[in-house]
Amino acid sequence: MDNILKALKVDIPDEKFDKIFHDLKRRYPDGEDPWGLNLNKARKTLEYIWPLYNSYFQVRVFGQENVRDEPYMVVSNHSGQIAIDATLIATAFATEIDPPRILRSMVERFFTALPWVGTLAAEGGAVLGDRQNCLNLLSRGQSVLVFPEGVRGVAKSTFDFYKLQRFTRGFYRMALTSQIKILPIAVIGAEEIFPWVYQAKGVARLLGLPALPLSPLYLPLPSPVDIIIGEPYEMPDVSPEAPDKEIDIHIDKIRTQIRHMTNEGLKNRRPFFANQNHYKSQKDKN
Repeated sequence: MDNILKALKVDIPDEKFDKIFHDLKRRYPDGEDPWGLNLNKARKTLEYIWPLYNSYFQVRVFGQENVRDEPYMVVSNHSGQIAIDATLIATAFATEIDPPRILRSMVERFFTALPWVGTLAAEGGAVLGDRQNCLNLLSRGQSVLVFPEGVRGVAKSTFDFYKLQRFTRGFYRMALTSQIKILPIAVIGAEEIFPWVYQAKGVARLLGLPALPLSPLYLPLPSPVDIIIGEPYEMPDVSPEAPDKEIDIHIDKIRTQIRHMTNEGLKNRRPFFANQNHYKSQKDKN
């Protein structure tokens, strides 16, 4: 990993990270919690991720003004085959939102069981995505990151890129229970990290896998990524136990909002290997 950092020629911004983690320790005074969060180890992980976030994927963030100092259920489209979108969104909220926060990414059970990776993710804030974990975190005033498309969102073939899949209802019922605003996110550019993909769904089912992407390339390419943060969706006066058809009205509105944000973001999508100097000047303007 150190060789990768040297190759990217990016200095770790110690002063920036000192301030971020000074602020985070106010929010997490113990530096850890029952779900495995460890601020000291999270900082080390972020130092490795930062060059990839800042220089390799050249992430831009739009809509920071929509984020207030309060907890949210952050809801995003899902893309990238290896779910790198969650890592990039979490990095954005830690480094480019004031005050910084650690998004508690809700992850699939198979991910938590992965050797080394599962532990590393938990130390950085990821949590097994079940209902009780989500509600407990929200009750503690923490923000969670969910992908209502589930595996269907990340496991798409090339011809299905940026086609929003059906949203499940669980995230919305939990937001109603907690009376937490929903913050919609659109991620542009992560689909192209693996630009040629075929999902062998039949073989995946036979092997008991959630997905089986086939691609001539298995090294993520440097597709520039934009993260667009929309206006918060206020919770209506609806019971969490309301009938599905009543819940679906609001889920459709959120899905439509993310689809619109995605379509607008695609109009400004940057090409592969975007000029670094041009990127930096544009980011400074924003």
